[in-house]
Amino acid sequence: MTEESGGQTNRRRKVPVRTKLLFASGAFQEATVLAAGIVTVLFYNQVLGVSPALCGAAFLIASIVDGITDPLVGAFSDHFRSRWGRRHPLMLGSALPVGVAFYFLYQPIEGLGEMGYFAWLTVFLVLMRIAITFYNIPHDALGAELTDDYDERSSIFGYNLVAVALAATLMVMITNFLIFPSSSEYTNGFLNESRYVVMASLGAVTIVISILVCALGTMDQIPYVHNVDVSAKVDYPKFFRELGSLMRNSSYLSTCLSLLTIYASLGILGVVSTYAYIYVYGLSTEQMAIAGVMKMPGIFVALPLLAWLSRGMDKRQILMVTTAVTGIFSALPHLLKMLDWFPGNESSFLLVALFLPLFIGALVTPVTSIILDSQLVDVADVHEYQTGARAEGVVFSVRSFAVKATSGIGGLLAGFGLEFIGFPENAEVGQLSAETLNGLLFMNGPLYLMLYLLAIFFMTFYRVDKKRYAEILAELETRRDAAALGKRSNLTTSAD
Repeated sequence: MTEESGGQTNRRRKVPVRTKLLFASGAFQEATVLAAGIVTVLFYNQVLGVSPALCGAAFLIASIVDGITDPLVGAFSDHFRSRWGRRHPLMLGSALPVGVAFYFLYQPIEGLGEMGYFAWLTVFLVLMRIAITFYNIPHDALGAELTDDYDERSSIFGYNLVAVALAATLMVMITNFLIFPSSSEYTNGFLNESRYVVMASLGAVTIVISILVCALGTMDQIPYVHNVDVSAKVDYPKFFRELGSLMRNSSYLSTCLSLLTIYASLGILGVVSTYAYIYVYGLSTEQMAIAGVMKMPGIFVALPLLAWLSRGMDKRQILMVTTAVTGIFSALPHLLKMLDWFPGNESSFLLVALFLPLFIGALVTPVTSIILDSQLVDVADVHEYQTGARAEGVVFSVRSFAVKATSGIGGLLAGFGLEFIGFPENAEVGQLSAETLNGLLFMNGPLYLMLYLLAIFFMTFYRVDKKRYAEILAELETRRDAAALGKRSNLTTSAD
């Protein structure tokens, strides 16, 4: 039974754990790209000699392309027609292009020069992100369609978030200990150019397998997603009107802005924290891996913590609290370092002082991501309530853009930030000026915290609480039942 042909069963059903796990198995694709994104700017800047400004320009171009392609692919996914449904063919078709583009992004031709490497970075970054769009948006839209249950949706995306976090931690460990280990020649293995072929090859294979397992493993769920009329071709003028309608929805706009701000902040931190760990704190790749370990407890407590918080708070309140905790504690070490209230690099307490606050902030970070995904799903129902149209692909195009903004906008701002503070090529630990070091600390501390506070401000405009959502869902179910009854009546009349 395809999405277009079958009748609906229980739209408030509990989704099997097996399905949640298979849906989440695509996390290794996202985790691989995220883990590699930590060293992308470092690789092109410090290893290949591309200026930070040009690296930032490459990410700017990629982000502009994302801003165009993500909503268009979302609309295409909502209207795509095949015997295997609207989402799965696009997911399957993306596997090989993402893997190939990832490999060549980290294996450029030798001897291209600065502008040649800039062009290579731009082309393969854009190609990889377009290919990822054809996986991420259908994948997220599929998760949104599996059930209408308010709390079950949080569970689905909770499984996915936990899987992404676990996979990202694993990939960081593999990257730091196995792919880029410290050596007598390279105190920090990320500066060893010869090891990037290992990352490119292993990452490409992991990406392809991850996408295929997720897409093939969830094909049995096609009969359970929304019945949508996809007989008409994509009407892009109508699509832009629909997107405009979404942008006038304060809850959607609030979620989008909070999501983009948080993910862009993470992207900036992903780049500049690597620079800070190497050049401010003098850490090896193995010591840097402790940051990943500190995030693991939050992965395991995310779902029970969310269930506990949900007893007394709605989604908006939970997001505001968890975002504040993450922002404050993650920025704290760098703020203290700027004030000279922090242990020196020779201190035996350095790692504790650096990573204990990160541990506290990371305990609630996964809850923030789960809530944002769940809010987007709720907004999809609000949109149907207001317009009568389903648009999960369009709604979740912002999440795809936000995920890529982790490396896109993050890489853009980090690249220009490094240029602004005058970070040199072929930098040596212990040889940088105080102004440059304070610039790194500012981007890791005050700037990161300010962006998180901005995300909290955006969330104050979110208007869908649990009571309001229950009212909307009851009305939608009444409409759907009436539409189904009318369809059966027309079929009976035609048969007579």
